[in-house]
Amino acid sequence: MKRIIRLFRPYRGSTALILVSILVTSGLGIVNPLLIQVVFDDALFVQGGPNLGLLYALVAVMVAIPIVSGVLGVGQTYLTNFVGNRVMQDLRDRLYAHLQAMPLAFFTGTRTGEIQSRLANDVGGVQTVVTSTASSILSNVVTVASSLVAMVILSWQLTAVSLVLVPFFVYLTWRVGRVRRAVTAETQESMAEMSAITQETLSVSGMLLSKVFERRADEIERYRRANERLAGLQVRQQMTGQGFFALVQAFFGITPAIIYLVAGLALAGGGGPQISAGTIVAFTTLQTRLFFPIMQLLRVSVEIQSSLALFERVFEYLDLEPEIVDAPDAVALDRGTVRGEISLRAVSFSYPERSPLAPAGSADGSDGRPSRRALDRVSLTIEPGQLAALVGPSGAGKTTVSYLIPRLYDASEGTVAIDGVDVRKIRLRSLAEIVGVVTQETYLFHASVRDNLLYAKRDASQAELEAAARAALIHDRIMELDDGYDTLVGERGYRLSGGEKQRVAIARVILKDPRVLILDEATRPSTRRASAWCRRPSSH
Repeated sequence: MKRIIRLFRPYRGSTALILVSILVTSGLGIVNPLLIQVVFDDALFVQGGPNLGLLYALVAVMVAIPIVSGVLGVGQTYLTNFVGNRVMQDLRDRLYAHLQAMPLAFFTGTRTGEIQSRLANDVGGVQTVVTSTASSILSNVVTVASSLVAMVILSWQLTAVSLVLVPFFVYLTWRVGRVRRAVTAETQESMAEMSAITQETLSVSGMLLSKVFERRADEIERYRRANERLAGLQVRQQMTGQGFFALVQAFFGITPAIIYLVAGLALAGGGGPQISAGTIVAFTTLQTRLFFPIMQLLRVSVEIQSSLALFERVFEYLDLEPEIVDAPDAVALDRGTVRGEISLRAVSFSYPERSPLAPAGSADGSDGRPSRRALDRVSLTIEPGQLAALVGPSGAGKTTVSYLIPRLYDASEGTVAIDGVDVRKIRLRSLAEIVGVVTQETYLFHASVRDNLLYAKRDASQAELEAAARAALIHDRIMELDDGYDTLVGERGYRLSGGEKQRVAIARVILKDPRVLILDEATRPSTRRASAWCRRPSSH
């Protein structure tokens, strides 16, 4: 709860205005019920007939109060939504930025659909709580408190009768909230599973695989089962506590009748407190004003328990510490003076097999046995200007070496250095400027060829784009496309052939003009030609 409250700190001024507005509107809300007593006892039913002068004044006040409350309510609603949506914006920005800082190992151990679900479904699920529930709680608390004070002033005996079962209802609400919280957590996990299935099977790669192996019926059934489970959990989530709330609502509905009975018995007995007709009408009016916010508070408390389950899932990601960060003494290398010498000294590395969110010692995709080393005490040196090739069978560690140089992973043992400087002592931004990588899996955004190239250098001119494309032997093919450099390449670049995508990727890294160029699995003829063109005083 403390962490949730801290989210509102940047908006303390607006929150204070909301608080003042709630206090004023809640205070105004008890005026009319109290005036009802005065209207009945002092203006309508008095000896000599109604006091019209007093009645006019009271009616004028009773008409003005709802108008003023309505105007204040509009302002309060605006401020509440403004603050709430800003808080949600900050939370989404913070979570997305934190995910960007996470190492590659996090994304290899977590399904994309799960990450998307946390960012969209979980954060979106708490939006109502943040935007309206907080102010609703405060408003209802103030309303309940002010109504109780007014009811006690009118008759403490009737107030005691009205509230006799409320503590019991509060206890039951807490129990219902705990159940709802558990069901909500399970529902969100099921929703994340649905998102993961959708992302995996409806992407271009997943759909291609499904069609090639004719597994469409299996994928439909898999989705249907997950969807059925989600629907059942959502029904269970919504129905949890509904019977209890129906009981509470029924009790609150019959309480005014009980008050009439108690007041009648007291008047008939003659030994109880003297209760006027105006007092009874005003009291039952306040009862209505009291029980509605109490009912709302009971419902909101259950909703908050559900929202806490969502906040826990969001904070679970925010609490993950990025493993690859700048060291306190990290330095930025001068790009212009970097020679490009790459050295590995007794480097060993093992890929993590456990998911970042799995409990320590669990077997999330692993039985807990030590993972096989991808590299075992490897040492090598690549001189500046040297065109070096690592050759070996699949799993020999070629890609692993290409990951360690730009610090996508850190070596488990040993040292990876550029110009004699340990890459762990180089600032990440500086390292990214120095090292360029064409990955084994070519990835293009669903954007134009131009936008995909500009990802390497946002301010590149058209001449620079064409020079890089010519160097990668793709310029002529781009010009043959319908819109040239403005042609959309489609999801993951699937409108282009495999070789064309790879050449665009090579053109992109050429446009970046790094001092160290790494081509992972560079086996296509276009790649070899581009590698030969790139020879200059730097390491590749």
